[in-house]
Amino acid sequence: MALLGSIIKGAIALRDAVVSEGTPFEEQEKILKQLLTTAKETAFGKYYGFQKLLESENISKAFAEAIPYHDYNKMTSDWWHRVHEGMEDITWPGKPKYFALSSGTTGTSSKRIPVTEAMLEAIRTTGIKQVGALSNFDLPSDFFEKEIMMLGSSTDLQSRDEFLEGEISGISASNIPFWFQNYYKPGEDIARIDDWDQRVQTIAERAKEWDIGALSGIPSWMELMLKKVISYYDAAHIHEIWPNLQVYTSGGVAFQPYEKSFNQLLGKPITVIDTYLASEGFLAFQNRPETHAMKLVVDNGIYFEFVPFQPEYIQSDGSLTDDAPVLSLKEVALDTDYVLVISTVSGAWRYLIGDTIAFTDIEKAEIVITGRTKFFLNVVGSQLSVNKMEAALQELEQEFDIEIPEFTVSAVQEGNDFYHHWYLGTDADVSEETLSEALDNQLKAANKNYKVARNKALKGVRVHTVSPNVFYEWSGANKKKGGQVKMEKVMKEDKFSEWVSFVETMK
Repeated sequence: MALLGSIIKGAIALRDAVVSEGTPFEEQEKILKQLLTTAKETAFGKYYGFQKLLESENISKAFAEAIPYHDYNKMTSDWWHRVHEGMEDITWPGKPKYFALSSGTTGTSSKRIPVTEAMLEAIRTTGIKQVGALSNFDLPSDFFEKEIMMLGSSTDLQSRDEFLEGEISGISASNIPFWFQNYYKPGEDIARIDDWDQRVQTIAERAKEWDIGALSGIPSWMELMLKKVISYYDAAHIHEIWPNLQVYTSGGVAFQPYEKSFNQLLGKPITVIDTYLASEGFLAFQNRPETHAMKLVVDNGIYFEFVPFQPEYIQSDGSLTDDAPVLSLKEVALDTDYVLVISTVSGAWRYLIGDTIAFTDIEKAEIVITGRTKFFLNVVGSQLSVNKMEAALQELEQEFDIEIPEFTVSAVQEGNDFYHHWYLGTDADVSEETLSEALDNQLKAANKNYKVARNKALKGVRVHTVSPNVFYEWSGANKKKGGQVKMEKVMKEDKFSEWVSFVETMK
């Protein structure tokens, strides 16, 4: 028996048994008070009267009424530009050591999001909570002695004035606890390689030196890395190289669209655990095996609010109207799309992270990510969110026994009519006309609003198939390969024209 693994597994189970938590609602009230108390002497806290808010009978209501919604542009133009300039005590006490660079999935220039010591500690603490949750997944003791391949962005952070900058996965990996370093792969030297292709090549060359038990990273880039390792050793699947691989911790995007293609790289089933780590914080993780939903981290540095995801509250740039109603965790409903609004120990206040979520269990505070505020197709009332698109594509995968790990779509006007132009990343030998008809039928059967729109100005679906590699090369050409980079699922017409031209160059 793996003695060390048994000890670690037992300690995790014991910790999980003795930790006593309040209800998610109670924990969130505590977090809001802590945030306001800590930041009340900052420029932001004084401007918005945090001390007075703390004296309110209903703090969450007073907080929502006093402070407007902020997206990145508003937060930066009003406040964070001073943090970027090195000023102290602006939206959080002191000043950050790091900035997380994030172009997200829609921008071309990087956002610079403050990462405070308090946020790094919150991320580490949530990471420990996630490890604690592994006791719920019935893993063998020897798993806890294996190494973990964390495929994020480069840990070679860049200096800018007095700060260090990089993607959040690189910042987090550069601050891993000393006791974890022996488990962490590919190790500091390889993780510092900035060029994605060179880093993955080096991982492939060293792969047989490691006993990998778990993987962690965004599905699309993880797939490419696994394919490289398999190809390098001319193996049939990754378990020929890492026979003890048992867990994959996915993050950044939903895993389900990649499930079929990912499983083709395995020699045996593994446990997949979803997480929600963004540039703004570690927001949620899957806590139990009987669901793909993730538990919001309600007791560790982040206060959550929820705006109903309805067209009248969403502006063309994805931001919220000033009068958009907001709900606390106590007020949300099941299976309803909400825009996620957060306030954090990095000094983000009522901040639109850009994601939409839905609750699957309110008492457990469990959610699924349903899309992005900018990735919402609503031409003539079609009201298609990303999760509805992904569900339809999964049905296509089953119907034709194919794999579609990537896609993008745009509503294109042709005369007075509109068509949804879909580009599907697949190597399947199914005609585009057949896929167009099947996808249209799936969307009509599953979505009432889409069916109504199809009887109006939305005249149909046009499917184009391209290799999944085209999507990865697009990301490399427009942003950067690997790390936190995610593909745009919905494009506006000008961006879509660039995409179509790019696809033509790849033929």
